[in-house]
Amino acid sequence: MTQAPSRPKSERRRHDREIIALAVPAFGALVAEPLFVMVDSAVVGHLGTPQLAGLGIAAALLATAVSVFVFLAYATTAAVARRVGAGDLPSAIRQGMDGIWLALLLGLGVIAVTLPGAPWLVDLFGASGTAAPYATTYLRISSLGIPAMLIVLAATGVLRGLQDTRTPLYVAIAGFAANAMLNVGLVYGAGLGIAGSAWGTVIAQCGMAAAYLIVVVRGARLHGASLRPDAAGIRASAQAGVPLLVRTLALRAVLMIATAVAARLGDADVAAHQIILSLWSLMAFALDAIAIAGQAIIGRYLGAGDAEGARRACRRMVEWGVASGVLLGVLIVLARPLFIPLFTGDQTVRDTLLPALLVVALAQPIAGVVFVLDGVLMGAGDGPYLAGAMVVTLAVFAPVALLVPALGGGLTVLWWAMSLMMTVRMLTLWMRMRSGRWVVTGATR
Repeated sequence: MTQAPSRPKSERRRHDREIIALAVPAFGALVAEPLFVMVDSAVVGHLGTPQLAGLGIAAALLATAVSVFVFLAYATTAAVARRVGAGDLPSAIRQGMDGIWLALLLGLGVIAVTLPGAPWLVDLFGASGTAAPYATTYLRISSLGIPAMLIVLAATGVLRGLQDTRTPLYVAIAGFAANAMLNVGLVYGAGLGIAGSAWGTVIAQCGMAAAYLIVVVRGARLHGASLRPDAAGIRASAQAGVPLLVRTLALRAVLMIATAVAARLGDADVAAHQIILSLWSLMAFALDAIAIAGQAIIGRYLGAGDAEGARRACRRMVEWGVASGVLLGVLIVLARPLFIPLFTGDQTVRDTLLPALLVVALAQPIAGVVFVLDGVLMGAGDGPYLAGAMVVTLAVFAPVALLVPALGGGLTVLWWAMSLMMTVRMLTLWMRMRSGRWVVTGATR
């Protein structure tokens, strides 16, 4: 009787240790990724305004192309973690290799489209006559690094599935440092201008991909896993990724609609909206780190056949999500006098920004639950449900958001619509979690 209360505490501590061990390095790696573009912007910005504008357009196109294929990391994490839980490391690594081969094929396909289509893509984004040549140059050169970028995504998923988020952190830090040095050296030292910045990024990304491949190949040889491409395995990886691709596209559509609506509200509104999106992305890194831990932990429990362990881990991670969301919301409110002046000195933009920012702060606990349950269901391999839930969310959000300008609403009303979107996501994910249908044990779903 005296030991009964201590068991839940010991389980919570064990789950907390697992979450911290995976989430903290994952957060560091996530934050390192956008620093690539920041370094490029800082270096290219001194070349001139047209060069910087060209970089901005090309970087947006590249970010869109890579984000569409983020399922390479998510699907691979879940599949590898299940096999790890089942105690079959050779099969886990073999599954990871299938994801890496798929990443290479997709990367080559993107190159085939981007190289000849770069001028058209740049023009589609409305580049000015002075910025377009620089955007085209940067896009064409940087596209050569897309296979490496996608390999990094898939290999990151392999290591996360193997419960290793430290190696991706170390690789991300090394890649960031190499990118910074190469950019300065090639842009100014070699006098290559914006082309030097693009080549620096390509070389850094290829170096990161090589580092990951060395780790994965070493593991494959250690456990006797084949490195050769397997058509059936690659096809299975692609099929597992399709629902997550649909989910990602629907989420991107939500963000595009929100930005389009903000643009119709006026210059101050769209400027304030972009500031909020930047902060929202930063907070998303913190919550996504817990989701990544969820993918790895849940996949491992289900692969080991421990359904009850998976449920308990899920409950603990939801508690983490709520607590993290509350903390982030409080930080937004308390720190707003410090960071708002960093973004803008325009009083009109500040006045527009503040009430909308408070709405974002209030919605952070909801966002915490959404990110965690997203990670849990990804770890469970429940991609088809995630795709359907996100499409439903888009169907609810789109008409509400599009009505904002028509009804005379401003940016604050738009972000209430964004909060509605997050609430719908939370409800759909919560219903799935409560149903228990995501709990499917075994090495494969």
